[in-house]
Amino acid sequence: MKRRAFISLLGSAAVTWPLAARAQQSAMPVIGFLDPRSADAISERLRGFRQGLKETGYIEGENVAIVYRFAENRNDRLTELVTDLVRRQVAVIATAGDDVPSIVKAATTTIPIVFIVAQDPVRIGLVASLARPGGNVTGINFFASELVAKRLELLRELVPRAARIAILINPANAASADLAVKEIEDAARAMRLQIQVHNASSGREISTAFADIVRERPDALVVGSDPLASS
Repeated sequence: MKRRAFISLLGSAAVTWPLAARAQQSAMPVIGFLDPRSADAISERLRGFRQGLKETGYIEGENVAIVYRFAENRNDRLTELVTDLVRRQVAVIATAGDDVPSIVKAATTTIPIVFIVAQDPVRIGLVASLARPGGNVTGINFFASELVAKRLELLRELVPRAARIAILINPANAASADLAVKEIEDAARAMRLQIQVHNASSGREISTAFADIVRERPDALVVGSDPLASS
């Protein structure tokens, strides 16, 4: 993950957007940090986040405060958590995950939002265009979905005899799940690969999916780009 680019973007947002007006309401600007995972699952990224802020002149507890909110892999809690951040009138909301920015965007049209997503933010309705996002939303896109075919090509190079591929997808990540499956199916069809999709939206379901995968004995496994899977 290009965390330095993300932190630099957040730092720029903190400078560009009108934090001064908000600072009059509080002793220091407050960043809202919203993530669908747990703090333990992204502890290294949190350290990088704080270090990146420090490199742009923002030191937690000295000249900036951070309010952390974690959904603990329960997407049904995201609306409640972002509502709390909006109520607190944070200066900016930093978030990640394909589904999360849309929920945050629906909750506020004034608080700046900085996101990390794997899907095309224009296609999923986050921004008007890549060159001119517009509104109060901007961020970084890794175009992970566009790399699906390349991932399967690499898999074929590593395991030339692979013909049956298991795919692990989180259906709760509605912004990307259906699109990811379609792109995987299209790429697999072109390479004459057979795929079997396995859905998992929790740790328990991941365990169940792996039990099924082991029983079915596919030649390889492709894991979808999703915060739950990465954690």
